[in-house]
Order: sequence, then structure tokens, then C-alpha cells
Amino acid sequence: MVDPFEIEDASYLVLVNRLGQHSLWPEVIDVPSGWQVVYGGAERQACLDYVAENWTDITPGNLSAQATAP
Repeated sequence: MVDPFEIEDASYLVLVNRLGQHSLWPEVIDVPSGWQVVYGGAERQACLDYVAENWTDITPGNLSAQATAP
């Protein structure tokens, strides 16, 4: 069986959760609760490029906020 997360020529979405974490998601699979679509449907590489450009700090949002609090 083919893993839908590894099909190069499939259409993908980029999802973001409340912590600002990003996920590459096959467009044919329902978006899980707590995640929202921020990019796509698009080719896999375009989605990966979006993630690379927009998720520059992999620290979850709640931890980033704590680190910068006085």
C-alpha cells in the first residue's frame, strides 16, 4: 500500500496548529481538528518551500512566548 504522505505528484496542503507548528498534509485526507489550512492544494515541493519560508522557528508558539516574557 502506498503511503499518502509520500506521493511526490499528489496535491498537498500546509496546515498550522494553535502553536504555530506546520504540517505537510495530503489534500485527499480530511484536515484534523485543531489544524487550519494556510497553503495549498499544491505540489509537494511547493508546500515544502512554503514551510521552509514560513516556519523559521520550530519552537512551539507557547514556549516561544514564555522565553521572551519578562
